[in-house]
Amino acid sequence: MKIAVVICYMGKMPWYFTYFAHSCRYNPSVDFYIITDNAITHDLPVNVKPVYKTLAEINELATQKLGFEVSIKSGYKLCDFKPAYGLLFSDLLKDYDFWGHGDIDVVFGNIRSFISDEILHNNDLVVVRHDYLTGYFQLFRNNEKMNTLFMKSKDFKRVLQEEKHFCFDETNFTFEAFAEGKPPDEIPSEIESMMHVVKKMQQAGHIRAFFDFMVVEGVPGNIRWQKGELVYRKKIEILLYHMIHFKKHYHPKRGPRHIPDEFTISKKRIYHKA
Repeated sequence: MKIAVVICYMGKMPWYFTYFAHSCRYNPSVDFYIITDNAITHDLPVNVKPVYKTLAEINELATQKLGFEVSIKSGYKLCDFKPAYGLLFSDLLKDYDFWGHGDIDVVFGNIRSFISDEILHNNDLVVVRHDYLTGYFQLFRNNEKMNTLFMKSKDFKRVLQEEKHFCFDETNFTFEAFAEGKPPDEIPSEIESMMHVVKKMQQAGHIRAFFDFMVVEGVPGNIRWQKGELVYRKKIEILLYHMIHFKKHYHPKRGPRHIPDEFTISKKRIYHKA
């Protein structure tokens, strides 16, 4: 089954983009569309495909596709639009069975060793945590029901029209409550997030959602990437490492021009094998 991942990033690519792109190279059966307003000068694998759009052009496209005025003022606000990417970028995605949204502060292992065709055939949504949705990587079946699932939130128009960031693609910052297993109706939040929508739709039998813990976050160290395989503590293979916290204290001026076939991510830095 064909998979495409859409990532919007405005501005110059940060140092970790080199690692992201290199890990994509080892997942040739997945296409990654990078929608950006800044020229990418890196040596990219064939499955990482830049699509150049300004924020103004994305606003125009979103207004046309959604049927109401959209005025995104910062790249960060695009996080709230992630669940709508299947609709907004339908022209890019028309030939794929599944589409996903993601981030570039990620190093991938072998995606297909975790997300098999059997999982895809039997589900409409694939989530790489067991407890809540993840904006940095998530897959949707490419059909009208899933591409408009975000519209099931009673607050979707407010979320997409207000300048404020609502963490709509995940939980509206109610991660802990969902991690504790509370029912969505018992988790108060300012807006009805995608996690609220997904759980309600899943419980009602309207969608089939697959949740499983396949990732490492935080700053644990002891993560080795070798020729497309990502291993934690020398024994646990993982789908990806999300560097959201790691990048806050490790920030070299630029990424390396060449990445070897093996490197290790410690708690403090990235070590290349000589």
